[in-house]
This record gives sequence, C-alpha cells and structure tokens, in this order.
Amino acid sequence: MAWTQVYDPVGGAVLSALVAGIPLISLFYMLAVRRSKGHYAAAVAVILSLILAVAVWGMPAGTAFSALVFGSAFGIFPIVWIVITAVWVYNMTVESGEFEYIKESLARLTDDRRLQAIFIAFAFGSFIEGTAGFGTPVAITAAMLVGLGFRPLYAAGICLIANTAPVAFGAIGIPVIVAAQVSGLPELQVSQIVGRQLPILSLIVPLWVCVVMCGFKRTMEVLPAIIVAGVSFAIAQFAFSNFHGPTLPDIMSAIVTIIAMVLLLRVWKPSRVWRFEGEQAAVLSGEAPAFGVVLRAWLPYIILAIMVFLWGLPQFKAILNAMPGAVLKFSWPGLDGMVEKAAPILAAGKNPNYPAVFTFNWLSAGGTAILLAGFFSVPFMPGYSFGKAVSCFFRTICQLRFPILTIAMILGLAYLMNYSGMSSTMGIAFTLTGAFFPLFSPILGWLGVFLTGSDTSSNALFCGMQRSTAEVVGMDPALAVASNATGGVTGKMISPQSISVATAATNMVGQEGNLFRFTLGHSLAMTAVLCAITYLQATALNWMLP
Repeated sequence: MAWTQVYDPVGGAVLSALVAGIPLISLFYMLAVRRSKGHYAAAVAVILSLILAVAVWGMPAGTAFSALVFGSAFGIFPIVWIVITAVWVYNMTVESGEFEYIKESLARLTDDRRLQAIFIAFAFGSFIEGTAGFGTPVAITAAMLVGLGFRPLYAAGICLIANTAPVAFGAIGIPVIVAAQVSGLPELQVSQIVGRQLPILSLIVPLWVCVVMCGFKRTMEVLPAIIVAGVSFAIAQFAFSNFHGPTLPDIMSAIVTIIAMVLLLRVWKPSRVWRFEGEQAAVLSGEAPAFGVVLRAWLPYIILAIMVFLWGLPQFKAILNAMPGAVLKFSWPGLDGMVEKAAPILAAGKNPNYPAVFTFNWLSAGGTAILLAGFFSVPFMPGYSFGKAVSCFFRTICQLRFPILTIAMILGLAYLMNYSGMSSTMGIAFTLTGAFFPLFSPILGWLGVFLTGSDTSSNALFCGMQRSTAEVVGMDPALAVASNATGGVTGKMISPQSISVATAATNMVGQEGNLFRFTLGHSLAMTAVLCAITYLQATALNWMLP
C-alpha cells in the first residue's frame, strides 16, 4: 500500500519547515563552523534526514532507505560518470606533459596582468569548468596565475570571482541536468532560462575582475578587450544554452572568447602594460612552442567538445538509444508506486503517484562521450599509451573517491527529502512570501552552494522545493528552478570548499579568512543582481522567458 506524504507534521507551516531544514542546518554547521570534510558533513545530514523522515514525517523506513539509495544511484550515474571521465581527460593531459603547452600558449599571448586574468581566470577557467567542474578550474587557474607572477590573494580571489560566469553549466552541464531531473522539468527549458539570466552577469564579469584588480581608471585602458570578452562569451553562452542544451555552453563560450581575444590582440594592444605594484613577473624562457605543438596539446579538448556536441543532439542521442541494450529502464524496488503526493502540492485531478524509475542509458550518457574522446586523444599524446590511459583512469577514480562519496550522499539526501515531503514542507513555508518569492528564489541557490560548495548539490537539495513553491505562488516553476542554478553561481566564491581549494592552489593555507573577506562583498552584490533579474523576469520582463 502506498504511503501518502504529510507536509505539516508538527503543526504550523513555519515550524514544520524549520524541522525539515535540520539536515541543511547541520550541513551549514559542519561545513562553515566545524569546517568538516564534505563526506562527513553529508553523512551527518543523511542520518538526520532518515531519522526525521521516519520519525516525524511518518515515512516507512524501508521506503525511506530505498529513496536514499535511489538518489545515490542517480548520483553515481550519470553524474559521477561525467565527473570521473572529465577529470580523467584533464589528468592525461597533465601526465603526458601536454598541459604545459596549453598553459604556455595562454601565457605568451600577453604580459599585461589584466588581459592575462581575462584569458586565464575568465575564459580558460570557463573551459575547465565546462569539462571538469567541481573545484578543478579554480585550482588550475589560480595556480597558473601565481606561476605567472600574480600575488596569491589576488590570483585566488580573481579566479573565484571569474568562475561565477560558467558554474551553472559546469562539468558538461551537470548542475542544470540535476535541476531538471530533481524538479521533473524539461532539461532544455531549464537550460534556456539559465541562458537568459547568466549571460547578463557574464557580460560584466570581465569588467568586474579588472576593476577589482586595478581600479576603474586602469580598467578603462583595456575596455576594448573587456567588451570583446564579455560580449563574445555572453552571446555564445546564450546561443548554446538555448539551442543545444546545457552540455556545451561553457566549453564553446570559452573557445569563442579565446579566439575573439586572440584576433583582437592582432590589431590592438593596451597603451601600456599594467602589473601589480612591486610584483615580479614570471619569465617565459626559450622560444614559443610551434603552432602544431599547441594545436596537438589542445586536441583532446577539441575532440571532447566535438563528441559532447554530437551526444547532445537529440537526433544522435535517439540513434544511440535505439541500439540493442543501450537503455535499461526499470522501476526502483521499494519506492516506485509506494509514495503518493497530496494537496496542496498535488494539483486537483492529477495522478498522486510519485514515480521512481531508473534509466541506465550507458551509451548516450555524456560521460561515455568524454570516455571515447579521451581514448581517441591518446594517439596524439607523444610518449603516452593506452595502457597509461587505463592506469590514469583508475588513479582518477581513486583520486575522486571522497567527492564521489559526497555526491552520492548529497543526491541521496535530496531524493529522500523530496520523496518524504520534507522539501515540499519547506516550499510551502516559502509560499508565505507570496508575490515576493522571485526575490528569494536565487538566494536559496546561493545558500545551497555556500553550504555544499556545489551548484549541482544545491540544485539537488532545493529544486524540488523551488518548483513546489513556485506552483503555489503563481511563479513560472521553470524560472524558479533556473534561478536556483543561477543564484548558486554567486555562492561558489564564498563556499568553504572553494575557499579551501583556492588557498591550497596558491599556497595560502591558513589565510582562508582573508580570502573569504575578499570575495564576500562581490558575492552579495552579484546575488542582488540576479535577484533583480529574476523578479523582473517573473513580472515586467516575462517576455524574456521561453
């Protein structure tokens, strides 16, 4: 017999919401106060959510455990599958020595610190975010900037600020994919709305980064580069998110921006080279690598972009899924057909059943495209072999063992909170904000990323609630879900995990407080911008929505 969800188990919408939020509060305490490791914090939150789901919400224990495992399974596939393969490709380029040519090719384009920041922190960081995500871009780009002569605090802070532009489409679009999955909305629709919010922020991020570095006056000296970078990135981000989907906006925006900047520097140079006061520039010795060498170094990522593009085409995906054994779909035991929604979450006349069907589309999954791209790239890496590639793959799995565990638990937590009705309970409380909920929607995403360090995890936690709340207050549910993803990008720069990654990459361990203070004001200001955009799109500018 199916169990029916309860949304007010303790009497009063606000009190019930506070009790439902205990697992999230525990995440905040463990991460922000105790500074615990992500998998420890996630484990505590999972245990608390299980206890609350069974003891307070009245969910059968077996059903609750099944929901937890169901979410964890989705965390493993397709999410972890993408993370492992993406990081594997990056690791191969490092092991083969090809990544050094990628770094040098970018560093040799210009010795102006402002332009280097745009190239590396903004454009190249977006590329790494699009392929690997999960903290990788900040670690790589911050280390690169320090290697070029940037002061560690500025290198770390600039990379964290610049990383806001691509976060929502990071790791081959995983945050948007998760947002769509958790909320039950079409993936392309969520991608389109994110692609009509984030480009507005992307337009100003290069300007923002330069002003932080050198002030407004010196920023104006490189205004042509800022305009070219911001406009080219925003246009590409809008185009790919709206007409292709969530998998390629970061990768293609980065490529378009880098090409546009290279072309600009052929006809324009700043009137004077700017560096930090008293800093020593890194000297690049020897001749620049030949064009063929640079192209070869970039080839794995070019192949990856092509493969991901093909896999993202609905027609091609349909061909792959039509192959024998390419898709395995089954009802999740102990959960499918065992949970029913109720009013006010369930609209009148709707089927109350909360389905739980797992789809294992191993061939058409984005991770499979990246895996094939990696193997196709091996022959182009001098001195590298398929045996080394396989060994690197297993080392990558070992390297990511704790992030894998964390992702699985966070997704399990999200699914448990959704199936138990705890997410809906919090959503009902937010309906009390009424017509002003669009202002709060991005803040929830910001809070989620601050707590978890991941836009993916934030979307997993809150997107079900965002949809429930939006349906009650009369807001477009897709806008609410998308604003969770876009609001989350501004929380990334102040999350304890991001701060830790950045300080470790720049040899600033112990100075986390300084870096937090460096980025906090920028995070709050950008969040306010996204709140304003969301509110306007929900009201006067609703014509902007698809």
